[in-house]
Amino acid sequence: MKVLSVDPGYDRLGLAVIEKNKKETLLYSECYQTRNDLPFPERLGLIGNRVRELISSYQPDAIAVEDLFFSKNTKTALKVSESRGVVIFQAIDADIPVYEYTPNQIKVAVTGYGKASKIDVYTMVSRLIDLGKGKKLDDEIDAIAIGLTFFALYKNTEHELGV
Repeated sequence: MKVLSVDPGYDRLGLAVIEKNKKETLLYSECYQTRNDLPFPERLGLIGNRVRELISSYQPDAIAVEDLFFSKNTKTALKVSESRGVVIFQAIDADIPVYEYTPNQIKVAVTGYGKASKIDVYTMVSRLIDLGKGKKLDDEIDAIAIGLTFFALYKNTEHELGV
């Protein structure tokens, strides 16, 4: 089973493809960046194209996306929400089920503690799955954590996926 997991954003979008047979294996990850000098609708189009390319290349069985929680910057929250919408549209268009997880659910699934720090999440992600060579950016680690959350909660989604 494969999941494409997404840490939504419009400036930087964390993307990861994880496969689970007996254990989770990271097949691909990146921090996809759009240029801030481009008009916002064009940036959304680039995000949609990138997600569509990954769906085509990896044929995931599910897409896992972080649900948003913003308490301060409404303008940023709205733009990130639009980015999530583009990702969800690509999933639905490809007939792939979408699973959404809150930051708290992700932290609990990966670290066992809902108020874990970014460093705690990075540490546990690197213990749970081989990250390969090279440094990973925060958005990329978050996407991997979202994919690991999907598999941690997989027993609850087996029936929904028809597995």
